[in-house]
Amino acid sequence: MANKPQQPQPPHLHLAEVTASQFLDIWKHFDADGNGYIEGKELENFFRELEVARRGAGVDPTNQQFREKMKEFMQKFDKNKDGRIEMSELAQILPTEENFLLCFREFVGSSTEFMAAWRRYDTDRSGYIEANELKGFLSDLLEKANRHYDDQKLAEYTKTILRMFDTNGDGKLGLSEMARLLPVQENFLLKFQGVKLTTEQFNAIFTFYDKDGNGYIDENELDALLRDLYSKNKKDVDVKNLTGYRQSIMALSDGGKLYRSELEIVLCRDM
Repeated sequence: MANKPQQPQPPHLHLAEVTASQFLDIWKHFDADGNGYIEGKELENFFRELEVARRGAGVDPTNQQFREKMKEFMQKFDKNKDGRIEMSELAQILPTEENFLLCFREFVGSSTEFMAAWRRYDTDRSGYIEANELKGFLSDLLEKANRHYDDQKLAEYTKTILRMFDTNGDGKLGLSEMARLLPVQENFLLKFQGVKLTTEQFNAIFTFYDKDGNGYIDENELDALLRDLYSKNKKDVDVKNLTGYRQSIMALSDGGKLYRSELEIVLCRDM
């Protein structure tokens, strides 16, 4: 009788510590459809294989005890309670070497700091930084956190992030993609997933708030724009959160002037 072809083994889950590149291998293995989340059947497969790796024995996903453990697992690690695992949440689950993604959070205390650092490198305000600038971007964040690193480690982090996000090999990295490295609660860009605008819609709303037609809006005008946007999309406005979103977006501004191209990065780009 012919042997059944063996399924590829989940990479690295048995290791006591995984490197940044091994972490990426794990992510890509379980995020089978590449949509940026481990969810549904992917999530069940991940938890089953994680249990096997930790216990050294098979588990039965139909068993009630398995279901209860998976529920407890999600309560602990699914920080935004959306029923799926994001990249920054996976970083809390796995024993990552120097915890690559968790230390990224240490580099950036808030999404506002992340946006400010991004602004320095996205010099043409296109919403991208060139791959050859990425090493400088990461180095800047590391130094800001007073974290020691060597050239070899910086090169590994740079290469791993390129593998994560430069999927078409064009040498560019997008703002919304890189922001996935932020903690879920800090990634304000995720909050706009349900309110993405077409270019035509964005131009209309920007023109409405740019009363004098000078090509930029200020912080107060941005606040009104965001409130209007949330109202039209029937989303509850939390004043505290709205203040945080506004501050994060204004970190992209030029001396308090938020130009059309900068706001477009946030409200029109696909996540």
